[in-house]
Amino acid sequence: MLKELNQVMDYIEERLTDDLTLEKVSEFAGVSDYHFRKIFFYLSGITLNEYLKNRRLSEANRDLLQGATVTEVAFHYGYQSVDGFTRAFKRWSGFLPSDVIRKGLSKSFPKISFVITVKGGNSMEFRIEEKPAFNLVGVSKRVPIQFEGVNQEIVKLAESITDEQRKEMRSLQNIEPYEIINASYNADANFKKEEGDLTHMIGILTTENDVSPLLEKVPVEACTWAIFPNEGPFPSTLQETMAKTYSEWLPSSDYELIQAPTFSFTKMDEHQKDYAYSEVWIPVRRK
Repeated sequence: MLKELNQVMDYIEERLTDDLTLEKVSEFAGVSDYHFRKIFFYLSGITLNEYLKNRRLSEANRDLLQGATVTEVAFHYGYQSVDGFTRAFKRWSGFLPSDVIRKGLSKSFPKISFVITVKGGNSMEFRIEEKPAFNLVGVSKRVPIQFEGVNQEIVKLAESITDEQRKEMRSLQNIEPYEIINASYNADANFKKEEGDLTHMIGILTTENDVSPLLEKVPVEACTWAIFPNEGPFPSTLQETMAKTYSEWLPSSDYELIQAPTFSFTKMDEHQKDYAYSEVWIPVRRK
């Protein structure tokens, strides 16, 4: 997988001036578009779209230093106008393309190469389960993506749940896990945009379809689930498990992500402060 990832980076590098779409990159990688974008995001910390933009502008900066005109560089890297290129370059670098030519200002964004890093040598416990179609039912809102610490917007969402909503959720709950779940979906329009938001739902799993207007319903098709139990300080252990699932387990497994919500549940320990048992559920299929 490491070799294949770096071959994809070489493929991108050789085509920075082409009409290179995210779909073409995923096709070369040999996995689904959704799977590759999400794996790339967790490994690199940026979206694939953002990486392509940064690399092109970095190479444009280099070409300007070597004597190319702003017009030549703008069209060479696929911009439809000089003004469009100038605005994008200014947002990226903080200075104008003309400043590179006149003052020798420079900013770079190097090509990414993936290397193996062994982190503690800990194995990851997981299980695979087949599950029939069900509905996620609960309350939801758009929240900022946050990998560490407590997401205050999710806290506000939890605090907004009424007694009536809780009562209905309990009455509808009829499929495992019989827990209040936190589901995430529609992240950054499937990582094609860079806004850094996702839809977060607090709710339950049910096979019932009759849901009142008090709650939202998200249908989930029958599929395979990879489930990662974890126990420790909350929320850091849960967030660490989610990060390792995408950055370490998925790239080395026989599975790839499918486009469906991921979810988790947490059971706080009554005897230890900020300590919990959690499970992360991600939808997958065999490659």
